[in-house]
Amino acid sequence: MVRTSPTVLALSGGVGGAKLALGLAQIVPSDALTVVVNTGDDFEHLGLRICPDLDTLMYTLSGLSNQTLGWGQQDETWQFLDALKRLGGDAWFGLGDRDLATHVHRTALLAQGDSLSAVTAGLMHALGVLTQVVPMTDDNVATLIHCQNGETLSFQHYFVRDRCEPLIKGISFQGIETARRAPEFEQLIASGDLSQIIICPSNPFVSVAPILDLAETWKALKAADCPVVLVSPIVAGMALKGPAAKMMTELKMPSTALAVAQFYADTYPGLVDGFVLDEADAMSAEAVSALGLTPMVTQTVMKNLDDKQALAEAVLRFSDELAG
Repeated sequence: MVRTSPTVLALSGGVGGAKLALGLAQIVPSDALTVVVNTGDDFEHLGLRICPDLDTLMYTLSGLSNQTLGWGQQDETWQFLDALKRLGGDAWFGLGDRDLATHVHRTALLAQGDSLSAVTAGLMHALGVLTQVVPMTDDNVATLIHCQNGETLSFQHYFVRDRCEPLIKGISFQGIETARRAPEFEQLIASGDLSQIIICPSNPFVSVAPILDLAETWKALKAADCPVVLVSPIVAGMALKGPAAKMMTELKMPSTALAVAQFYADTYPGLVDGFVLDEADAMSAEAVSALGLTPMVTQTVMKNLDDKQALAEAVLRFSDELAG
């Protein structure tokens, strides 16, 4: 069922967030849904500007995503990467031939002076994505992983090249102090038209925190006259995708949905109104309530399109209930 609704804002990282964003896009009219995406993972590689989370959203919403790998495009080929390896090039980052076209085109447009917001809008339009998807900022923000061995790594070096193996002791966002929200994001917050704010099931530390920390966005969202609902990225002690659970352990936090709720309650006090837990974590609902967050228990594992749409519908209903 398609809902008619004032503007719904979803905050998203990569794979997990994109799944719920796709569910939302099935039931919220395209002119009433905006997905703001983390760009702290963006980096320069082989002279190209690569935006992993934005591309994951783009490929997911356009129906081009690689269902087997969970990233990149379907029916991908790897001739470029194979040739680069033969030449002894820096081939640790998996650039498929189809995906490469995205990065080459984006880099060329940025070099001629286009903003990341404008480039993203053009790419989405070219692939038939009607939902408005915008980067959190047009400025450069880089997620840095501070390791227990004293080394500092860019996120993609930690995540892809080193396969999350280094033990971490902290995370910071280079450039966050001076970065501004992307124009569309700023206009949406200033408009007062927000009816629902959804924080998708993305890594709290490296996917959502950059968005919320940017220009104190969390305070602006807290002040909005609508509920903020967060979907836990941790289910039964595990992150279904990505290193969130491992990070929590190394940061001396329990890898639980309850610990995610505690993190948001402590770091962004008063921001989150509703917290969505998976059925596997139902026993934590009372403890979540004690933190001042209203819990909702439902199936959050999204294995197919029906699951994505069902969770999106449940989350929007929950938000309606919180709004009274």
